[in-house]
Amino acid sequence: MAVKHDDPATSTVATVPVTLYGRELGPNRRIPLNLDWVEEVRVNTSAVERRAATIPGRRSVKKAWQAAWLLRAIACMDLTTLSGDDSADRVRRLCAKARRPLQDHLVKALGIEELGLKVGAVCVYHAFVETAVNALKGSGIPVAAVSTGFPAGLSPLETRVAEIRRSVEAGASEIDIVITRAHVFNGEWNALYDEVAAFKEACGPAHMKSILGTGDLSTLRNVARASWVAMMAGTDFIKTSTGKEAVNATLPVSLVMIRALREYGERTGMAVGFKPAGGIKTAKQALDWMATMKDELGRSWLEPTLFRYGASSMLGDIERQLEHFVTGRYSASYRHPIA
Repeated sequence: MAVKHDDPATSTVATVPVTLYGRELGPNRRIPLNLDWVEEVRVNTSAVERRAATIPGRRSVKKAWQAAWLLRAIACMDLTTLSGDDSADRVRRLCAKARRPLQDHLVKALGIEELGLKVGAVCVYHAFVETAVNALKGSGIPVAAVSTGFPAGLSPLETRVAEIRRSVEAGASEIDIVITRAHVFNGEWNALYDEVAAFKEACGPAHMKSILGTGDLSTLRNVARASWVAMMAGTDFIKTSTGKEAVNATLPVSLVMIRALREYGERTGMAVGFKPAGGIKTAKQALDWMATMKDELGRSWLEPTLFRYGASSMLGDIERQLEHFVTGRYSASYRHPIA
């Protein structure tokens, strides 16, 4: 039994140019802070919530097409371990799963051996960057390091900048930074811009994802404004959450951020990626977020270069759904370990 290989969701190589409404976009780069763009932001919260509530029922993907979309979700996943009891052995097990996210019998049954399926990245604390880099050597899977005083982001600026540089020197090719939420509460947009720009400069060649901590930002307007400032400061991705807040990725928050980066692309001709993180645990949720990305931004944003999930437990449920597609039966969750 094979998935639909002509479906774009099964591609694991970003061969499609980044386009928005037919216009080709380039990578993001820092531009001067435009406070008019920030101050003019308005969000109709009730309208956003109504639209988000319709998303789970707007698109129904079934059978082979659903399997193809779930394979795409795996390719866009940042396998993550950010626990206080992390160890080198746990990180190595996670990296082994990143290399082979599906069990061999599923790969064979789906007929996807030639895809070389792998996850988007492995995300760890700085202490385990070198371990992950060694474990992933030759795989092409990037290592992402959380940085800048994760998850609170309240260390001195000099300490946070130095932490980024150490992670890049250790081999991290992606850095997930945390903004200072107080800058958003206080409307200190110049300070937020300077902070994100300093982090981006410290990243050097590494891609940077800016974690907004949306569960702490109180309003959707704050979320949108923080997104605009981070994008103007040169971030490569905007990311919802650390996964440590009481409320993490939600569809209303994601919709606001996605529309901000869409409008940013229209105004500047530059593309910024999006990463929802925290609380996304099921295959059904993966499909909801992918449908949102495709509806709001188009096919280009279904590539791991522009879309990532911050999730690990979701992989086990995706495996169970693919097992059901192949055999007609759901397997026990313990048969699909992720680490």
